Amino acid sequence: MVSHLILWGIAFLFLWLAEVGYFKIATRYHIVDKPNERSSHARLIIRGGGIIFPVSIIAWHFSSSFLLPWFVLAMVVAAVVSFVDDIVSVNFLVRIFFQLAAILLIFYQESIFHYPLPVVGAALIICVGTLNAFNFMDGINGITGVYSLVTLLSLLYVHLFVEPFTDFNLLIWVLLALIVFLFFNFRKDARCFAGDVGSVIIALIIVFLLIQLVMATGYGWWIFLLLIYGMDSVITIVMRLSRRENIFKAHRTHLYQFFSNELRYDHRLVSVTYGAWQLIVNGVLIYSYIDHNYFLSIAAVAVSFLLYIVLRYSVVKKITPP
Repeated sequence: MVSHLILWGIAFLFLWLAEVGYFKIATRYHIVDKPNERSSHARLIIRGGGIIFPVSIIAWHFSSSFLLPWFVLAMVVAAVVSFVDDIVSVNFLVRIFFQLAAILLIFYQESIFHYPLPVVGAALIICVGTLNAFNFMDGINGITGVYSLVTLLSLLYVHLFVEPFTDFNLLIWVLLALIVFLFFNFRKDARCFAGDVGSVIIALIIVFLLIQLVMATGYGWWIFLLLIYGMDSVITIVMRLSRRENIFKAHRTHLYQFFSNELRYDHRLVSVTYGAWQLIVNGVLIYSYIDHNYFLSIAAVAVSFLLYIVLRYSVVKKITPP
């Protein structure tokens, strides 16, 4: 155990130095996030701090004797186009093409293609949608890091105490990267933002782990380990479509943005609230699986949905002029 702690300490130090090194590069080449109509900040902040996530996967890959090569290749494909998009704007269709390629590589890694074509097609849409949902939801300090940390800790618990489904050290490397990132991002005045390379890659990692978990357990309800992000993303899109808005245009109409921008709640409080809400749902999902009581999973989803609708209606009513 002591030897493992030493190795994890070395990994943490490596990731810390990698992040600080990136800050120097980003500062020199002016890789910064400029405020726009979707932003919840008003000054220039280093963009792409989430590059620590692909760095952690590559480091794990070398330390694990090159396990899961197609997954790592998928990560590299998505990371490259996402990082380029952080520097110069990349056409949306180009980004989607590379994201599709990355997901297909993951499907190949996990032998998904032997399933019926409609299943593969639905899974592909959900996975690519998840990558973009994480990107759209990454709008305030701490929300991507806290939410992803909750998800990864839940997956770690499942792996250790319920059903082993992946490489343990993969989970540890990503968790260490999240802790490093949060140190610089979970602040009133963040030093960096995740950027596309951060939000898309952490989503890709989580998608891959969820695929592994679903295949290991045959339990599809694990998808709701991302319920809160999913609700805020899908319902916001539906609302924008109902108003005939361009859903690909920057906006600030997610529920978390109403709380942080219009109601002026501290970004960190909103981020922790989202994480805590998802953590409660995750606890119910895990217990439901262990106890074979699937009604609890249905209840958790239904209650969360109703709570979200009530909160959104109340907030919109409060901030809308009479």
